[in-house]
This record gives sequence, C-alpha cells and structure tokens, in this order.
Amino acid sequence: MDIVLLLTILIKIITITFVIVLPLVPISVYFERRFSAIIQDRVGPNRVGIPLTLFGAKKDYAFFGLVQPMADGIKLFLKEDFTPAHVRKAFYWMAPALTVVPALVTLCVIPFGSDIRLPGMDPIKLVIADINVGPLFIFAIASLSVYGITLAGWSSNSKFPFIGGVRSTAQMISYEISLGLSIIPVLLYFGDLNLTKIVQFQADHGWLLLPLWGHGEGYLSLGSKLLFWIPAFVSFLIFTISIFAETNRMPFDLPECETELVGGYHTEYSSMKFALFFMGEYAAMVVGSALIVTLFLGGWSLGFGTDAWISQLSIGGFEIGGLIHLGVFLAKVIAFILFFVLVRWTVPRFRYDQLMKLGWVVFFEAALINVFLAALVIASRSALCTPFILGIGSLLLIATTAAIIYVAKVSEPENQLIVT
Repeated sequence: MDIVLLLTILIKIITITFVIVLPLVPISVYFERRFSAIIQDRVGPNRVGIPLTLFGAKKDYAFFGLVQPMADGIKLFLKEDFTPAHVRKAFYWMAPALTVVPALVTLCVIPFGSDIRLPGMDPIKLVIADINVGPLFIFAIASLSVYGITLAGWSSNSKFPFIGGVRSTAQMISYEISLGLSIIPVLLYFGDLNLTKIVQFQADHGWLLLPLWGHGEGYLSLGSKLLFWIPAFVSFLIFTISIFAETNRMPFDLPECETELVGGYHTEYSSMKFALFFMGEYAAMVVGSALIVTLFLGGWSLGFGTDAWISQLSIGGFEIGGLIHLGVFLAKVIAFILFFVLVRWTVPRFRYDQLMKLGWVVFFEAALINVFLAALVIASRSALCTPFILGIGSLLLIATTAAIIYVAKVSEPENQLIVT
C-alpha cells in the first residue's frame, strides 16, 4: 500500500481522535459544571487556574476555571487504584476499556468537514474511513459498549453494581431498537448509507430539518421536502431521546443513579478505571451529538448555499474550506452537548417501569408507524403512484396506527385500589 496513504490515515486518526474529540471530553465536563451552575444560580468552577505565584508573580491567574478538567484528571490519576478482593479481576479490569473503546471507534466514519487540498496533493477527506455502511457500522460498534457495563456490574460481585448492569443491558437493548427504526426514514430519503454523501446532499439541497435551499423538481421541490419534514421530525425526536437512553444520561441514568444504587455498575471502581467509565459516557455523548448533527442538521454544512463558496477558499494554494467546515461541525456538536447538559439539569429522572414503557410501548410503535408514513410520503413523489394507490396506502396506515394504539391501550394494566 502507498506509504503516503498510510501516513495520511495515521495523521487523520491522531488528529481527529486525539486532538479534536478527546479534548472535547474534558471540555464537556467543564461545560456541564459551568452550565449547571448557571441554571442553579451558582458560580461553578472559577478558581483552578495557573499558579503564577510559584514563579514569583503576585497572584495566581484563575483563567475562568478552565484548568478545572485538568485538575480533575490529575486527581483521578493520582488516586489509589484499589481493586476489591471479591471481584472477578480479569473481567473487572476489562470492563472500563470495553466501555470507552467502542465510543471512540465509531468516530472513524463520521465526516468532520469537506475535503482539504494541500499544494501538489490529492484532496484529503476529513473522515478516517469513508465507508458505504456508516450508520450500520456505528450501531454495530456502539452496541458493544453494553458488554462493558454488563461485565462491570457482574464482575464486581456486589448487589448494587449487578442491578445497575442488568438495568443497563435491558435499557440499551430496548432503545437500540428505537434507534434503528427511527433512522430508516432518513436513509429512505437520502437513498444512501454513506455519511459523507448524506452530508454533501444536505449541503446542496438543504438540511433534513431545514430544507430551505437547493430546490428542484420532483422529490427536490420545496413542497416535497416540507411534506417529508413531518416523518423527519418524528425520527429526530425518537432518535435524540433514544441517544439519551443509550448514553445513560439524565433522565435515563437508571443504571447508575446515586439515589438508588449508590453509583450503579461502577460503584466498586476507583481511580483511572472509574475515569474510563466517566470518559466513555462523555465520549458517547460527543459521538451521539455528532451523529445527530450529521443526519438531521447538515453535518459540517453551514447552509443557505454558502458551502460551495467556502470549499473554494484557499490561501497560497492551500484550500481551507474544509477547516472552516470543521469549525462549523464542532460548533454544532458543542451546541448539542449543551442541550444534553440542559436536559440533565431540568428534567427529573424516570422510574424504571416508565423507562421501559417509553421504549417498548411508545417509541417502538411510533418509530414503526413513522417508517410506514415516510415510505408513503416517498412513494407519493413517484410517477407510478396513482391517487388510488396513495389513498389505499393512507387508509392502511390509519388502520395500522389505530390497531397499534388500541392494542397498546387494552394491554395496559388497570390501576387497582388496594384497601387495607
């Protein structure tokens, strides 16, 4: 294989994973602490800074508390790495790695920007692996993180971690079904599984949730785009809420809720093992935000017909449009991370039965009906679809929806009043 190609892949892996994404994890922690302080009318981290007095200065520079994540990392690194005697050590040590690694591996198929071009070189794609099954790869790899949490709960040989591991297994499997079904209308609309092509399509013809430019005829007309906006928005809601459940974030943090399970599956962990669980949760949140932005909000696209002009910007033969698009993509991801934080500190935690009911009784059926609705909308844009066929399809969709709602309603257990 060409040595230049290998070096390019290696540089992209190091740059995207270890220079761009991993620093987002401590930055997300800082955002969470600072944002939650604003919501609760507190100050938040504001003292940890650069100790200039050690070098003879008159006072330290607080630097708005931005060094707080570094202090947290040093604290976790220097804490005693204690392994209880009653645990199953091999699986106990393996579990943290199985939690954080899948979150980082899924990054390799997400496009972070448009192509950049160096003088005398071919265009370089800002994606590590530009494969044609991007969403399927992400779901396949991300689903492996459930093994890490399950092994952590089982190998701890303790009741609370075990309950947390069982909860996480049921929760993640339940909401993976909703994730998979909710994304089908999106893939039907784009007709492609390549995330790079999906983002490029949105840059040319409007974001999935903001189809305001790049109109044409047929399925690219404004009316057709606005008609599909309904199933697209339903998919967005189901997908986003399911991402909260997949990342064990509030209000779906039942596997680790302190009020019931002390710390859940990572109760018996300390030092860097706990830090890996902590980092895995925030890395999964970054990846989930990146996937939502890529599928529904245009990815690296700035929108409104400006992307083609941005892609042509260059300085001395070096095309910088890809770097500008990289900044746009990161800004969208950070905005969604702040949304994750906002939800955590404003929405109360679900009961576990409510969590399972939402996944199996509400989201599963809603996502399934939404697939039929999206297929009907897409079929209506075809010349082969006559008004008669469209009417029959609409009646079948209404009948199916009514039947699903009826079955869900009658299967609901009645509340019984217990008199003592």
